[in-house]
Formats: sequence, structure tokens, C-alpha cells
Amino acid sequence: MAAKDAALTQLRKGALEHCVLALLEEEERYGYDLVTELSEAGLLASEGTIYPLLSRLRKEELVQTSWQESSSGPPRRYYSLTAQGRSALDAFTRSWAEFKRSVDQILAGKDPR
Repeated sequence: MAAKDAALTQLRKGALEHCVLALLEEEERYGYDLVTELSEAGLLASEGTIYPLLSRLRKEELVQTSWQESSSGPPRRYYSLTAQGRSALDAFTRSWAEFKRSVDQILAGKDPR
């Protein structure tokens, strides 16, 4: 794997959890819907990544689930954000803005302070 690909993979891993939380803040979604949206945004390299992540987020009580009937097959598990998940997303959003600003300044050759 090239250095560029490795760096991008690490950035994806670090941000993916919070991107999922952000999507769930908008509305509840089922797993494949999340896979589609994250893939289209270039944030998901493999469908197999999302389901273990969703399971972990559920165990950490950042998301909750419900089963809903589907008109095109078996019932689907829908994920929604919990209050704890919303707090985690808010904290990440604040940290991300500061982190991004610092990285952008360094990459532009400016002092981050």
C-alpha cells in the first residue's frame, strides 16, 4: 500500500465513527443506507467495516436500534442516535474544528497559534 493510501485509510478510520453519528443525527437509518451514503462520500472502503462499527456503537450506547418492516424483504434494523451519541458527536465536532484548523495552518506553512 502506498503511503498516500495508508494515510487516507488512517484518516477514514479516525473519522468514520463520527460520520456515522452525524448521519444518524439527521434521521434514523438502516445499515445498508449508511453503507451507501458513506461509500458515495468516499469514506467507506468496504461494506464489512460498517456492521462491526454499528455493533460497537450500540454496545457503547451511542446508538440504539429498532426493527421495522420492509416492503422489499425481511424487517430491517434501524439505528438512531442516543443522547449519549449526540454528546459524543458534539464533542467530536468541536475537537475536529480545532484539529482541522491546526492541520490546515501547518500544511499552509503557518504557525498554528
